[in-house]
Amino acid sequence: MPNLLPDWTQFTLKEKIGQMIVVRASGYLFDHQVRYPVWEASNPKLSDWLATLNLGGVILLGGSAAELLLRTQRLQQWSKTPLFIAADIEEGVGQRFSGATYFPPPMALGEIAKSNLTLAVNYAYKMGEVTAKEALTMGINWILSPIVDINNNPNNPVINIRSFGDSPEVVSELAKAFIEGAKNYPALTTAKHFPGHGDTSNDSHLDLPIIRHENQRLENIELVPFKAAIEANVDTVMTAHLLINAWDQQNPATLSKAILTGKLRQKLGFDGLIVTDALIMGGVANFANPEEIAVKAVEAGADILLMPHDPEIAINAIFDAVKSGKLTVERIDQSLIKIWRAKQKIFNNTSKKIVIYQLSTKEDRDTVKNIIKNSITNSNNLPLKIKNESSKRNLIVVDDLLNTDFLDRQMPAFTIPNLLGYDLQLVDQNTLSYVLEDNRETLLQIFIRGNPFRGNAGFNETAKNAYHKLLKKSIVKGLIIYGSPYILDWFTTEMSLDIPWVFSYGQMTQSQAIACQTLFDVSASQLREMSQNLGDVFI
Repeated sequence: MPNLLPDWTQFTLKEKIGQMIVVRASGYLFDHQVRYPVWEASNPKLSDWLATLNLGGVILLGGSAAELLLRTQRLQQWSKTPLFIAADIEEGVGQRFSGATYFPPPMALGEIAKSNLTLAVNYAYKMGEVTAKEALTMGINWILSPIVDINNNPNNPVINIRSFGDSPEVVSELAKAFIEGAKNYPALTTAKHFPGHGDTSNDSHLDLPIIRHENQRLENIELVPFKAAIEANVDTVMTAHLLINAWDQQNPATLSKAILTGKLRQKLGFDGLIVTDALIMGGVANFANPEEIAVKAVEAGADILLMPHDPEIAINAIFDAVKSGKLTVERIDQSLIKIWRAKQKIFNNTSKKIVIYQLSTKEDRDTVKNIIKNSITNSNNLPLKIKNESSKRNLIVVDDLLNTDFLDRQMPAFTIPNLLGYDLQLVDQNTLSYVLEDNRETLLQIFIRGNPFRGNAGFNETAKNAYHKLLKKSIVKGLIIYGSPYILDWFTTEMSLDIPWVFSYGQMTQSQAIACQTLFDVSASQLREMSQNLGDVFI
């Protein structure tokens, strides 16, 4: 296969700096589909950037798997230098791009590891392999995963079930397995968020979290999975927008030379790409102006600046810093060497071609089902007994009614209870109080997990008060929680132990089907006898 990469040493200084920038773009093909116009450039602007700034890559969000294939091909055609095309696909490609395989959150594997570490490792390996295969199929060559943060703070609003768990050893083993699985295909993997975002109670998308642990604690806990990932030859490490008092009391880790160069490069010996977390996030954007942030990130040791406020501003700021002597050409070349090494892995590597209709194969979906079934937990008093003569409701509570990609009219959380005589009520945590006067027997299904930009772990005092009132009325006869196990902990202290309950980490279709079937102890054949409109999601 011919070398697809140009000779970077012939680039102008600005062209070299351009390779250090990765911008955000929509995965949709057309501008009228763009969902986040503040962050996602229009097609004319994006094509101009790629043609004139020699940008290193693009990070994508949104769209279907088939659409993304066309999108990534177009982006590569617009650029004179082959692009990194990245995506935050921590739960499989289907998490972001419909049609591909959608895995449960990583903490589901941590749950399995509690009783069978070998099985969990096998699943993590398969997850890495499938994610890399499907990513490359659609033109994504940089997987911003695995997360190796240890979620040892139940109130963490942003890591939460995105982590493999609260054990350094388990997180290390599962992260290594994911990386090893992904190595079957020439896609880049990423350990994030260095040096560890697990023990925070605020969200770096909004503000700058402060880590007050001493050096010994950081060495013994937070850094352990990063060391394991580096030993497994992870391609990139993503920085965290955190203030680590023990190491640098002035600068967030993303902008700290003591942390990125001193700890990550020199002490841990990492020789791959260092990529910043998104520079538009409040944890770093509130720290300084865009020009200073860009320069300080490079000074600290970052090779790739992810989602700067404006790529032209970032490039010009770094260019001026070189011209003034604040940065050197040699420092820029150090990053270019690493960028080219990573791009050579992607573009100069022959691999088996996967066609689009091979996405989410039956084998891959079966792996997902097995992970769900092996990680699901439930009370000992199942099934929930149905009283056919009574009036019943299926009360579904979500975080935000306007952001429920995992629900539609044909989802099992709706259809299975409906077949069993339950009427639907759908609310979010802000409107839950309006349905408290309904005294029918209630199946309560809650979809709740930590997510970026929300600022809390999804469980506020208003919601707790509403649930408390609901449970006190003794009308809740069954409970399913999808997402955060920390929410289940609260409920098990609040409710009487005779309420049948099921907990699943995943919120997708397969999780809903398995959870509902478990609660009611109904088989797929029984459900199909009740309705001819059911798909193949049932166990």
